[in-house]
Amino acid sequence: MRVARPLLVLFALAIAVGGCARQPMIAMPMAAAPAPYGIDNVVYGAAPPAYGATPAAYAAAAPSPYRAAPAYAAAAPAYTSPTYAAITGQTYTAPAAPAYTAAGPSPYGGVATTGSVAVAGSYPMAASMAAAAPAAYAPPPQQITYTLDSGDRLRVVVFGQDGLTNSYVVDASGDIAMPLIGSVEARGLTTDQLSRRIADLLRQGYVRDPHVAVEVEAYRPFFILGEVTQPGQYPYVANMTVETAVAIAGGFTPRGYKKDVIISRNYGGQTYRFKTPITAQVDPGDTIQVQERWF
Repeated sequence: MRVARPLLVLFALAIAVGGCARQPMIAMPMAAAPAPYGIDNVVYGAAPPAYGATPAAYAAAAPSPYRAAPAYAAAAPAYTSPTYAAITGQTYTAPAAPAYTAAGPSPYGGVATTGSVAVAGSYPMAASMAAAAPAAYAPPPQQITYTLDSGDRLRVVVFGQDGLTNSYVVDASGDIAMPLIGSVEARGLTTDQLSRRIADLLRQGYVRDPHVAVEVEAYRPFFILGEVTQPGQYPYVANMTVETAVAIAGGFTPRGYKKDVIISRNYGGQTYRFKTPITAQVDPGDTIQVQERWF
């Protein structure tokens, strides 16, 4: 009994397997692959035409309302501008440039005008600006040679007259005192003019044929004040400029204005005040005022 029961079970399984093998196979229809177009591979409406095909709506294009530009067979002719002579029958000749005579710089800082340019020493300025300057700051007239004034020490040589040859100082009144002829006015004269004046006075019964020579032995001092380290009176040096005068006075103070100064100068019995750059020349007896800068 125990052996027959497992055999029956195996026999039943064999019958079941055989019955399943005899059943016919059922073909299950498969869905078609989705088309490669459309949203999420879902086709809406009619399928579009194949790639490269022209829709019937665009087969006949509407005519263009614009007319095509005609093609030019030949290039447009080049335009040549007519000359001035071809239009008027005349030729134009440019006028020659006017000649200007340069005004020489004044050795005393005065203004020499030529044309529309004014020269103050070696510093040019517009003539209109010089004319518009107030009288209190007007520069002195142009002065070619040095004229004598109080404080100058002169060497007067009378040939053959050792008693008259000596050094003389121009006093406050502008005269020099000589033997025989007394006081001789020297202010405002050049050395040549003074020598002729002395010779004329000696010729009046003192010396038969006098020969006189006058030279400046020492110039009168100059004065400098304002924003310099050591303002005061200093001996004049030949060919001195404002820069040289400031250097003699110890240089500018920290507040000194270094572009220009105001100079007071005596000429012909009058005092002139004018503004000039620091490269301008200084004359004996000048008073230089260095201004204070604000910035």
